[in-house]
Amino acid sequence: MTWLADKLLRLTGWRFTGELPDLPKLIIIGGPHTSNWDFIIYLAALHHYRMKASFIGKHTLFRWPFGYFFRWLGGIPVDRSKPGGLVQQVVDAIERSERMILVMAPEGTRKAAPFWKSGFLQIAAKAEVAIVLGYVDFANRLAGLGPLLRFDGGVTRFMDQARRFYSEKQGLHPEGKGPIRVREEVEPDPGPG
Repeated sequence: MTWLADKLLRLTGWRFTGELPDLPKLIIIGGPHTSNWDFIIYLAALHHYRMKASFIGKHTLFRWPFGYFFRWLGGIPVDRSKPGGLVQQVVDAIERSERMILVMAPEGTRKAAPFWKSGFLQIAAKAEVAIVLGYVDFANRLAGLGPLLRFDGGVTRFMDQARRFYSEKQGLHPEGKGPIRVREEVEPDPGPG
């Protein structure tokens, strides 16, 4: 399936850029996420970079009859009903693995949202893994991997780097690209009450 997606993209003039870092564990975030076509690009990227990636999925997706298929694709089932537990569930999965490339779309939706979900930053900090900025750019028929960044706890500093990188990248539906920011930049965590 991944080779077919890769072949389809190449036939339509798409190119991949960037290198996959040689690290045992990392997070790749992808953006802008504005279309279901992004999934086809994701499949092609798996083939192009020869990588086995994991992704987070609602635990209910992993029931019969599709559970085996989603696990085969690298899915990690998480129970979103556990408050604050999603991050720890993913960190635990990373720590149990010798090698893991976790792919996430921090926009969380194909429509413009006021904030990115910051779970990828929390997971990177707790699991002590680097983040690679992955992208699609429909305007130039490019997709790939950008810089490798380490999150040191400076949310705005990290997000400034992400904003610079993604500023010129265009999804299939540009109106679906919201601002590149996380809620913590405008509503700092008040801490324990």
